[in-house]
Amino acid sequence: MQISDFGHLTYCTNIHPGENWQTTFDSLQAFVPKIKQAVSTDAKLGLGLRLSHVASKELGLTNELQNFKKWLDDNGLYVFTMNGFPYGNFHNERVKDDVHAPDWTTAERLVYTKQLFQQLEQLLPEGMYGGISTSPVSYMFWNKTLKAKKHALQLGSFNMFKIALQLSQIEERSGVYLHLDIEPEPDGLLENSDEVLHFFDTYLVPMAKVQFKEQHIATQREEEIVKRYLTVCYDVCHFALAFEEPEVTFNKFKEKGIRVGKIQISAALKILSANTNQDGLWKALEQFNEPTYLHQVTELKNGVVVTYPDLPIVLEKKNSFKEMRAHFHVPIFLEKFTDLYSTQDQILKVLDYLKLERVTNHWEIETYTWDVLPKPLKLELSASIIREINWLKNALVS
Repeated sequence: MQISDFGHLTYCTNIHPGENWQTTFDSLQAFVPKIKQAVSTDAKLGLGLRLSHVASKELGLTNELQNFKKWLDDNGLYVFTMNGFPYGNFHNERVKDDVHAPDWTTAERLVYTKQLFQQLEQLLPEGMYGGISTSPVSYMFWNKTLKAKKHALQLGSFNMFKIALQLSQIEERSGVYLHLDIEPEPDGLLENSDEVLHFFDTYLVPMAKVQFKEQHIATQREEEIVKRYLTVCYDVCHFALAFEEPEVTFNKFKEKGIRVGKIQISAALKILSANTNQDGLWKALEQFNEPTYLHQVTELKNGVVVTYPDLPIVLEKKNSFKEMRAHFHVPIFLEKFTDLYSTQDQILKVLDYLKLERVTNHWEIETYTWDVLPKPLKLELSASIIREINWLKNALVS
């Protein structure tokens, strides 16, 4: 939905089952109209659509896609952003590091993302631009040596350049502007703002210059093209885990001409040791130890962010600490839960910054853990989403 002059606000539909197109569409029909009626009665509601590889392939570019677009129109809905990070199933089975597979070193990831953009081009309302968020190239522990990491970043930049070329051709042909939003996260090959800047300067821009020359495309706009069509997905939870202050990060990107294509509004767990019963603290944290998703834990030590690959490692060691943050997307309206806190304060800092400077007009709530949250935090799914959207709407205008 359009929120004043802030832009388009939605939630990511990766919270609904979607291993194939029929399951995806059934889920959208079951939940979205009810949510729209509660949060956007008189105006259209935008969606952050998530299609798995199978669902996207089954939806295709034929009548099925046009039928879906008609359903959107009939129900006062539209799609302006998509989540192209998870390739496969995202519910009811172990995901963990498989969320990165296939990564950007593979043809499968390239083909999948190209098709998503073809579908978004057709779904996007006239006069609007759209984006698709994607993985931070690859998973760190699949590339353990410096040589392997460099190789993955090189291949990833090559495939992402192909997307940039596709998107520039779409805009030249149809006037529709689309962008790929690269999403840093803990233990990805891109974890923080400095690694994003390095990726652009050392890999993406040089790759574009080489490819334009090899393809005999005469242009002096290689860097401009890369930075127009390849942007950043600023996931608030992920940058909180990197212990980065929003103002610092946004200013870094602005200085280097790197755009933020989408902001994903999300909150991590915050674990504070001061004045807290340690046994109660560990017991509270144990409630979030579940086997489906990766829950990296970060800690700032002497100015350096230390990352533990998953929550069970921290629960086993129980080392002393001052503050840790866990990669568990908790509800954004949640400030405190028993002895634990959330990084909701980081969301509020992002909102304060964006009230002064418009970084993007794409906002997507991404709390996808409703199935695996501790029981006291669970409500009926529609009610939970409605509460999230209303909390953010109120925070934006307050």
